[in-house]
Amino acid sequence: MNQDVEEPVEEIPGDAGMATAEYAMATLAACGFAALLIAILRSDEVRGMLLGIVRQGLSLG
Repeated sequence: MNQDVEEPVEEIPGDAGMATAEYAMATLAACGFAALLIAILRSDEVRGMLLGIVRQGLSLG
């Protein structure tokens, strides 16, 4: 009584795990953008412009 019983094969859609990959790519892009912003904001030119804006705003008040 040895019968070969075929078990149903679970079909995996072609985009399985895509949401995780998309989140990972978005996270990497956000980290890259944050690093770029930090590099820009730490430059002397941008720091001087921001300081000038703050000083102008404080002198008006």
